[in-house]
Formats: sequence, C-alpha cells, structure tokens
Amino acid sequence: MPNRLGDYLRARREQIRPADVGLPAGGGRRRVQGLRREELALLAGISSDYYMRLEQGRDQHPSGQVLDALATVLRLDPEATAYLHELARPVAPRRSEQVPASILQLIDSWPATPAYVVDRLTNVVAANKAIAVLSPCYAVGENLLRSVFLDPAEWALRPDWDETVAEGVAILRGEFGADLDDPDLVELVACLSEGSERFRELWARHDVKSRSGHMIRFAHPVAGRLELHSEKLPIGGTALTLVVFHAEAGSPSADAVARLTQSLPAQA
Repeated sequence: MPNRLGDYLRARREQIRPADVGLPAGGGRRRVQGLRREELALLAGISSDYYMRLEQGRDQHPSGQVLDALATVLRLDPEATAYLHELARPVAPRRSEQVPASILQLIDSWPATPAYVVDRLTNVVAANKAIAVLSPCYAVGENLLRSVFLDPAEWALRPDWDETVAEGVAILRGEFGADLDDPDLVELVACLSEGSERFRELWARHDVKSRSGHMIRFAHPVAGRLELHSEKLPIGGTALTLVVFHAEAGSPSADAVARLTQSLPAQA
C-alpha cells in the first residue's frame, strides 16, 4: 500500500535544517539530512514512536491537530498544509473532464486573446486560434509539462524556464493530492523522470502549489520579449482550468500580440 503521507513528511523533514527551527547543529557530521525524526516529534509535541509510525505508514490517519503541529514545525505554507491534510483523507471521487460547450464558445469569441483549457495532467483539451501565435505546445492534445521539460524549443521560448517548471511540478502534485496512483499520472511521471533530471529533482521535493495567476514571459521568435498576465480560472463542476493570457493595455506586449493575431485566418 502506498505511503503517501509518510513519503511527504520525510521529504519535507529532510529540507528543514536544525537552525531553521532553533536547534543547534551539533558537533561533527549529522548522519541524516535535515531534521531527525525525534527532533521533529519533540518540536511537534508528539512521541517519537508515534511519529515513526506516521512516516512508516503504520498510521495514515492522524488528527488534524497533529497535522497542524507537524506543518508548523515543517514550516509549511497554507497550500502545503492543506495538501498534508488531504494526504490523510480518503481519495475524493473524480470530477468531470468534459469541456462545457459554453467555454468553447467563449474562448472562440476572443480573436485576439490567447486562451486554452487544461486538465489536471496539463493536457491541453481546448484552445482558441489566438493561443497558437505563442507556441505550438498549446495545441489540443499536447501536454504542457512534457513540452516544457523535453522540447528544446520551449526552453528557448521561456526565459524563466526553471521557475516555470518548478511551479508546474508543484501544481501537478497539488492537483492530484493523495491520488498519486492515478494511472495517467504514473505514466506522465515515468516519462518525465526518464527524460529530465530536473523533473526528477523537483518531483522528489514534494512541493505543492495551487494554480494561480501570474506574469509569464516569452522570448518570442517573431515578436521578441512578451510579458503577459496568465489568469487561471477553475471551471465549475469539472477538474479543468481555463487559462487566459493578456497584456497591459497599450504596452509593447499588447501591440505585439495584436499584430501576431491579426495574421491569423478569420474564424470560420
């Protein structure tokens, strides 16, 4: 039986230095990376034996109070704390991954506003014509994580590549929560692990993040530097997210996107 909770606790424990929580580093070399199990247990106010049972998977349903105490010592932010609680709960049933017709009609009505719909695995399941001017990776059927990790053209397109992929991996883990045995997720992780050392490093960190809007930068081969706001909007009743790119009105990026989209064929 998978030990998701224990794996996560171990990964986060190994990233906390004794000095981070007010403990002396001690003389000589420490035999473990990060905090020792007994140190974490002491700081969280639980017994070492009980914490060991949690890490070893012999107890996978601790109380919310225990989880909050561990989250405090591990210096987890609110998103990571919520993820920790999710690992201790049964896996929720899947939501629909069918794109509503109204969303398709909406994004198709934006001739100069790049937009697409992505599922939990970062598969593009819907896209308008305008998004095609930015990168071929936004075509329906493409997987965004596979593209940004394995396609050299995407590395050149994204000046903030390492920040982008780190966020993408954290979002992927956060999207699936305790459902890490999902066959499609296992297949994607195996593919990316085989093809990218950086992916293996990031996946092993167990970082989590929810989808949220931010600034995204492109080194576009035709238009040059683009700075676009990326708005990420959950589609109610589904496991899908609508992503919309837009530039500041009157900015060079807005003018560049307008020129790029004007060259597209008219909507049929």
